[in-house]
Amino acid sequence: MKNKKVLRFFLSFIVLTFVSCSKDTDDGFKLLQKALETTARGNTQTYLYAYNGSKIVSIDGTQERTDFTYTDGLISKMVTLNKTNQLLETIEYSYFKGKLVSVSSVGNYKIKYTHNADKTVSFEKFTLGTGNVEVKEYHGTLHFTNDNLTKEERIYDNSLAGEESKYSISFDYDNKRNPLFNIAGFKELLNQNDKISINNNVISTVITSTSINGQITSSATTYKNAFTYDLENYPKERVSESTPLASGFVGYLKIEYFY
Repeated sequence: MKNKKVLRFFLSFIVLTFVSCSKDTDDGFKLLQKALETTARGNTQTYLYAYNGSKIVSIDGTQERTDFTYTDGLISKMVTLNKTNQLLETIEYSYFKGKLVSVSSVGNYKIKYTHNADKTVSFEKFTLGTGNVEVKEYHGTLHFTNDNLTKEERIYDNSLAGEESKYSISFDYDNKRNPLFNIAGFKELLNQNDKISINNNVISTVITSTSINGQITSSATTYKNAFTYDLENYPKERVSESTPLASGFVGYLKIEYFY
């Protein structure tokens, strides 16, 4: 069950891709117009985005649309709808002195953040029960190098008595521009994981889970990304692959970027 959660958690990283309706401007400033995803089975999805300047307004995907709201130059709300305009999720962001302090998925969960003196960020995630009662699911720490998220560590608080489950995910980066580099306010969204590291692109991800006695409860899984770039060092194509899972399936995803 935990392995499935980890897989879903990783796959969610690569689904959200941003596009803009604007063209290239001077000095290599680019906003993405379209992203085309293709899986190993040949399934495709297209994502088209609209911007107001460098502020993202909406993303219109093949299966759903996400609308964005800004407050004081920072993203304060994301509303996701399906193709029949039924509400799927509302996420609200709160800040203090320009730094994210809480994320709330209305009726689902809440994440609270503390920005530490050593540049790490501590966090706690709570699920919301009846009456919005908060039940802590896990807590952990985010580590950064050169403004890129390099490691997330978690300790689960809903383990059985006497047990402790840990989870970590580590990222390595190239030295090129991320397609999301010029999106206003996006790097503050700590719940978006490696996507907040808009300076560079993730070339390798390793996920590991352990128990209190140090035994590995699920083999470490590695996800690798290979990029091709344009003359301004923005990605034109990303191919993502994972190591084989227990089922024998090897994950694959190609994303083509159009500016």
